[in-house]
Amino acid sequence: MSALLRPSVCPHDCPSVCALQVEVRADGRIGRVRGGDQPYTDGVICAKVARYAERANHPDRLTRPLLRVGAKGEGRFAPIGWDEALDLLAERLREATARHGPETVWPYHYAGTMGLVQRGAIRRLGHLAGWSRQRETFCVALSDAGWLAGVGTKRGVDPREMEDAELIVVWGGNPVHTQVNFMHWVQRARRGRDVPLVVIDPYRTATATKADLHLAPRPGTDGALASAVMHVLLAEGLADRAYLARLTDFSPAVEAHLARRTPAWAAEITGIPTADIVRFARLYGATPRSYLRLGYGFTRQRNGAAAMHAVSCLPAITGAWQHRGGGALYSNGGLYGLDLGFLHGLDAAPPPARQLDMGRLGAVLAGERRDLGDGPPVSALLVQSTNPAVVAPDSRRVHAGLLRDDLFVCVHEQFMTDTARLADLVLPATTFTEHDDLYQASGHTFLQAARALVPAPGECRANHDFIGQLARRLGIRHPAFELGAWQLADAVLRASGKPGADDLLAAGWLDCAPPFETAHFLDGFGHPDGRFRFMPDWAARGEGHAAMPAFPDHQPVIDHATPERPFRLVAAPARHFLNTTFTETASSQRGEGRPTALIHRATCARLGIADGDVVRLGNALGSVALHARPADGLQPDTVVVESQWPSAAFIEGIGINALVSAEPGWPAAGVAYHDTAVWLERAEPHGSAPSDAG
Repeated sequence: MSALLRPSVCPHDCPSVCALQVEVRADGRIGRVRGGDQPYTDGVICAKVARYAERANHPDRLTRPLLRVGAKGEGRFAPIGWDEALDLLAERLREATARHGPETVWPYHYAGTMGLVQRGAIRRLGHLAGWSRQRETFCVALSDAGWLAGVGTKRGVDPREMEDAELIVVWGGNPVHTQVNFMHWVQRARRGRDVPLVVIDPYRTATATKADLHLAPRPGTDGALASAVMHVLLAEGLADRAYLARLTDFSPAVEAHLARRTPAWAAEITGIPTADIVRFARLYGATPRSYLRLGYGFTRQRNGAAAMHAVSCLPAITGAWQHRGGGALYSNGGLYGLDLGFLHGLDAAPPPARQLDMGRLGAVLAGERRDLGDGPPVSALLVQSTNPAVVAPDSRRVHAGLLRDDLFVCVHEQFMTDTARLADLVLPATTFTEHDDLYQASGHTFLQAARALVPAPGECRANHDFIGQLARRLGIRHPAFELGAWQLADAVLRASGKPGADDLLAAGWLDCAPPFETAHFLDGFGHPDGRFRFMPDWAARGEGHAAMPAFPDHQPVIDHATPERPFRLVAAPARHFLNTTFTETASSQRGEGRPTALIHRATCARLGIADGDVVRLGNALGSVALHARPADGLQPDTVVVESQWPSAAFIEGIGINALVSAEPGWPAAGVAYHDTAVWLERAEPHGSAPSDAG
């Protein structure tokens, strides 16, 4: 069957935001997806998006509105029409508001699409309706706070500069699984040149297997490692003191503090041998053109913000920012200068409303006053672009909350996810090739836009269209609801001083990269005095600032291992899934196999655990049974479980986030997905679980 190649943009929660070329077949469906020729994508995309037709054309796509007809959680639904569904939803929202006030409604949403127009619609409606607002804490609340504490603005060095780097360090990320384009640029940098690659990660990831040096700290100890590296840099004359004096707040007090953070001190905390810490420090300090890629993984601890700040200090100590191919990248999300006030309805001066922490969903639905404040209970939940029954921490409590008889839950989705199965009303959503949108990125510098390429199957409706239709039924008016998605993208671009949507589409992209001096902060960091902060103003970063260290340091506030819970659990991303997206496609399921615990080979031998045995991990929140695989390249007291499988894929029907606490990190909240102490034992699949003290 003949097919045309049409341009598009990947919308998924990934730094790459790839330019795509999509086959559009004569039958109106998509075929193979390829990487576009945008300079960063450079023709390279991940395998799961290359196979996107498998997902878009999946026979299990939701294509009609569904109303629950059985008991809550039973999974029995009957088709209804869109008009009936919208009328019912509007009625239930009005009833809830009449009983408790508008803050009883929570529009719960996240990053199922990163497209600004489709993602912005639910925010706009929530703002204008006075519904409870959302504190977004799943991903970057901790890492943002730590980066901004030192650098002061959310941007860094273009990864294309790695072609001029003399050392590449990937700290707390696994781009082979989560950002394949970055690895493409790493390979380009190393092609024909002897450029060392260092990976710092608690286990031997697919990225770490490609490294010249892999350091595997215990989870939650990255701040100690970074502090000890700075100790060596200062003690051995590898710091650029002229740079420190010119562009940072480095002081004798900072130096005296770091003088006490020796490699031997860090070795006790991290589990990394002293010699390896010194080896890495000397390599980093002797290489002016060192490119540091900071991931999100190492910040998903209660001390994640402090750890991010400590690691971000390294290029300031050596002055690596001064050199092409040197410096650091955490995110370029603050680069684009888009005015989103109109898109989000903030131009209409919406009424004030409380803010609820999305990571505390289980506690909010349980009615904890700590979370609700003086406001009403949440009695209506509108869920879009996320799957909190699997993704949110403390998932047993989340499930219990979603099953409340007095809670009305509407889910707008592409597939019958775990969350959709627990809903009262399920509405079918489009995928990215079926709607228009506008995209910025965190991993590169290109602004992009894309049009719908194929008709939506069945009765699927885009976020923007559905939310606009709901707003009209609720009597909520705003000019953005009257515009089509492409018109709204155009309005955002023009209000921001950018080319219009048609011009952007025709050009393919707009490179928003600043000049070298700005990209490398040679004209000043993002603080009023232009200096990098070794001594952050944590009070500006969140209400929990009193717990933060005054200097770059290890903050000992993690869920420490104990004799009762001697292992630390990392719930890491998978290669073939993206959070819970792609878990429905057969090729991704085959690639991942089954939920598996990676356990140090010596620990397996000590506990009598063989490859494929069922083990049980547990803590005070409960326990989870899954299969084991002996592994190397991690500490003996570290356990890793990759991927966010649906609950039904686990032996006992409950996933790994059942063990992850919803207690937030410091100073400004943030889910500590990798900050969990557990016990571990060989177990029968359906055996009784020991107590937390067992």
